[in-house]
Amino acid sequence: MVIPADHIPGPGQGRWTYTDYAALPDDGQRYEIVDGVLFMSPAPNEWHQTAAGRLFRYLAAAIEDARLGRVYIAPFDVELDYRTVVQPDVLVVLNTHLERITFSRIVGAPDLVVEISSPGTVGHDRTEKQRAYTRAGVPEYWIADPASRTVEVLSLEHGAYRSLGVFEGKATLPTRIVPDFLVHVEQFFG
Repeated sequence: MVIPADHIPGPGQGRWTYTDYAALPDDGQRYEIVDGVLFMSPAPNEWHQTAAGRLFRYLAAAIEDARLGRVYIAPFDVELDYRTVVQPDVLVVLNTHLERITFSRIVGAPDLVVEISSPGTVGHDRTEKQRAYTRAGVPEYWIADPASRTVEVLSLEHGAYRSLGVFEGKATLPTRIVPDFLVHVEQFFG
């Protein structure tokens, strides 16, 4: 379950910045900041890792092999603003935004973020993170659910996400970011 990391010494909840976050010692935990609040996430399970790896593999083939941009897999920091630093499970930055990539993180909105939901993270993915992605202007947000073997595609339209549907089985995703992405949803899950 994603929980506020109230036990971590620092500036206090609501006041965390990227600078504070970057100074955290590596204690083996996964942290993110949303609106200045430091959160701690659980370690991913086998279903999560399988889906993340496959999504990365198929997206990298579609994006990097076609020289359209770059694809990354967590953990890699994305600084959406100075008080919001997240680690999407998979993310895409197209060539038109490559300047957002630095050695240590992405600064600004990726073109696509993918979160692999679990019972312990789905609430956080659909509330705090979705609001952060909306504010930052992330054009497309996919929420993959290994338990139901589905992917929901959310498209940013007029400052809000609109669901293009929840897809499963032999369906392909109606993505506006990844051209000719003909991978069946069932291929993302083990």
